[in-house]
Amino acid sequence: MMPSGLLEAVRPADPILEEVRRFYDGHFEGIERARTARKYFYDALTRVLRVRLPAGQRVLDIGCGAGQLLAALEPSQGVGIDVSERHVEAARARYGDRGLRFIAGDGSDPAVLAQAGGPFDAILLVNVITHLTDVQAALEALHPLCHRRTRIFIYSYSRAWQPVLRVAEMLRLKYRQPPESWLPPEEVVSMLGLADFEIVRRDAQIVLPVGVPILSDVVNRFLGHVPGVEWLSLMYGLIARPAPHRQAPTSRPTTSVIIPCRNEAGHIPSLVQRLPELPPGSEFLFVEGNSTDDTEAVLRRTVEENPHRPFRLLKQPGRGKGDAVRVGFAEARGDVVLILDSDMGVAPEDVPKFVDALVRGKGDMVNGSRLVYPMEGRAMRFLNLLANKAFAWLFSWLLGQQVRDTLCGTKALFREDYERIAANRAYFGEFDPFGDFDLLFGAARLNLRIVDLAVRYHERRYGETNISRFRHGWLLLRMSAFGARKLRLL
Repeated sequence: MMPSGLLEAVRPADPILEEVRRFYDGHFEGIERARTARKYFYDALTRVLRVRLPAGQRVLDIGCGAGQLLAALEPSQGVGIDVSERHVEAARARYGDRGLRFIAGDGSDPAVLAQAGGPFDAILLVNVITHLTDVQAALEALHPLCHRRTRIFIYSYSRAWQPVLRVAEMLRLKYRQPPESWLPPEEVVSMLGLADFEIVRRDAQIVLPVGVPILSDVVNRFLGHVPGVEWLSLMYGLIARPAPHRQAPTSRPTTSVIIPCRNEAGHIPSLVQRLPELPPGSEFLFVEGNSTDDTEAVLRRTVEENPHRPFRLLKQPGRGKGDAVRVGFAEARGDVVLILDSDMGVAPEDVPKFVDALVRGKGDMVNGSRLVYPMEGRAMRFLNLLANKAFAWLFSWLLGQQVRDTLCGTKALFREDYERIAANRAYFGEFDPFGDFDLLFGAARLNLRIVDLAVRYHERRYGETNISRFRHGWLLLRMSAFGARKLRLL
């Protein structure tokens, strides 16, 4: 087992806590040898967490052991808490010169947590909760260290592996553990809810925990993620965020609506008439995309004729909607950024619904879903509809969250979250010509909660779609494979 401290919401003299403290202090050398012997397992778990938690964040590791995982995550500010004084001493000796700080004590004691400071961007409980005497109380004690974007990472052994690990203990291949509770993930999810946290992502990792050249990577990175096989994983993971009412915004944010426009001259007048009123300080950014019709002239005239409205015109230097979206977001000044397609497939009047869902904390990214209500006329051809449904299933698996419609052009998120996605874009690269997947993949990497908002999809009234059914369909398949390698097949 990964060296772990304990979270307990009881008196420091609790006999179970003292038993666990004695266990980890008394077996320090053996636990360190076990880490070396089981290097493949620990390296695999660390690799997963480095993807789930990008470097440069403020991280609290409760049950940090000798600090190896915390150091590997490369935090901008790192604090570890562990019940074992010997492990904490070793962590200080190894990593104290990196600016990491380690505290000996009970990680659920408010007095000990207060020493950690905070708030933190991520709080880790890795192989810790099996020893907790009151999981709900331990989780509730974390709220003072959280802000709205904090994520709680709980990774623990699966109950399916309990018999195997017990046999390993009997054969003395593994230390017999102090008292522990093998909580299934469903029970932990319930406790998170009672403690005012909600699940963002579920994870399952490492079907084969021993290092067999080639075979282990094939099993763990590919076969182990096949639906139906994942339940064999040694580790389950739960990533959660504070419930919205705990961190609700106190004022209505300003909004920047990004409207990519390429060959949409016939839509602009009607679009402008239907744009909704938004809070003071909001804006509408038209991003013209090298049109072959007179879209640019129509937009310039529209801006000139409406000086009282918060319109801005930007000229896209590159090609593709993805480039237009990135140009618009880079210029946005609002607290919320939102994409609205200029063909009005999604009604402009729906914009406030997206902003409202975001402000009320229903999600960190609000994604339009066109596949719920009946569609108007020829809004979407039959083969496109089938492809969209297939990609929705595929991307829900890839992202670890339900996403019913991956290509709806209307998405809303806080600008601060977009800036975090942009700062971590190098992990994926400039791969997305549409703009949708850059946001979806980036949001999943940062464990943002994606929520679908059902909209009615309307038929295009002018021009032709810029989407090529087969060419772009093939591109989507390639992007899916790329996303799987980066997000799922770890």
